[in-house]
Amino acid sequence: MNEKLLQYLWNFKIFKSFDFQDVNGNPVDILDFGKWNFNSGPDFLFGKIKTENFTLAGHIELHVKSSDYIFHQHSGNPEFENLILHAVFIHDVEIEELNNKGIPTLELKEYIDESLLWKYESLLKNNQFIPCAGLFEAKKVPFQFWEESLLKKLDEKSIQIDESLREHQNNYEAVLFHQLAYAFGLKVNAAIFKQMAESLDFSVVNKVRQYQTQLEALLFGMSNWLDHPTDGQTKIWKRDFDFLRVKYQLSNLRFNPKFSRLRPPNFPTLRLSQLAALYHLNQNLFSHLMTAKKVSEIYRIFEKVKASEYWDNHFNFGKISPIVGEKFLTTDFVDLVLINAVLPLKYTYHKNFDENTADEIITFYRKIAPEKNIIIEGWATLGVKAENAADSQALLYHYKNFCETKNCLNCSIGFKLLRNT
Repeated sequence: MNEKLLQYLWNFKIFKSFDFQDVNGNPVDILDFGKWNFNSGPDFLFGKIKTENFTLAGHIELHVKSSDYIFHQHSGNPEFENLILHAVFIHDVEIEELNNKGIPTLELKEYIDESLLWKYESLLKNNQFIPCAGLFEAKKVPFQFWEESLLKKLDEKSIQIDESLREHQNNYEAVLFHQLAYAFGLKVNAAIFKQMAESLDFSVVNKVRQYQTQLEALLFGMSNWLDHPTDGQTKIWKRDFDFLRVKYQLSNLRFNPKFSRLRPPNFPTLRLSQLAALYHLNQNLFSHLMTAKKVSEIYRIFEKVKASEYWDNHFNFGKISPIVGEKFLTTDFVDLVLINAVLPLKYTYHKNFDENTADEIITFYRKIAPEKNIIIEGWATLGVKAENAADSQALLYHYKNFCETKNCLNCSIGFKLLRNT
């Protein structure tokens, strides 16, 4: 048994029974196994359990042995503050910190069929990109596949945006801020940036956006970075944040963006500075984005956005970098922001009033370069090449909803392949 295999079994819920009991004999009902986390922090995020008549929501950590919690130095790590369950293959030692917090430990050894372990080890090593890779033919992709898949993905995102609008009194500008924060966070910090953005009253952002330094101070302070200023500029940001915190009675919640597994140009310090610059430079950002008729108009909104002068020779606070230069947004990054934040909101905003919205948004996507990631590369090895963002978004949606879940019987491509076998 290794931790990767244990995570695999947990993610796909491969157990002999689900009548779980913790090491003290208390029933543990897993209401949500959580989302598999491939970055730093707990192994599964946003899970939910019920134990001793309490329902707990938070994160779940898996280990081969209980003692790994100590060996991996999780104790005192703020990323593990919201832990609700410690699931282990073998419980070999009591963890006093978890016991004191009332976090149950679940030993999984008796719930796993040991005769299956070698089979799943083999699957992990030899898993195909998509279930039908051995049968796949690019010519079997239906003609309507591309637009249908993209529109399904847009509708999926639109439902999420509509829910966010209901939560924020139909304030489109606030929801745009949340969506942009999510996109600026990229994969590693997307959820953290969005949570931080949602914790702020957008009216505060709107009031301070005319002063870029204050808007940076607001974002940096909420990121828990200003408690110990190290140079003149960070002292200014701390002073401004302390003023804003009192004036606007800001929440005491603080967030901890991650730096691990990120190249310096994608450090959260730079991305939040660039987000502040975007709002400072565009006082009517929402209006300009929603009324844009061409993708070139949107590119012009982003072309002057750069991190503030401090970041010309810094990537982190107080550490001067030998690499000097202005930190503008790259075209690849702007494309991701358009794909994941601007265009879904633009689609949602216009779809109920303009019957041509879908066609217009698809045209926007076709003018943007395709994403570059392992899934798009996987499709390319099968002879399906994404020519633009409309294609790559369609392929990503299809992979997530059909290939990854092995939902082959409801797959338009699978239907054609199976019909001819």
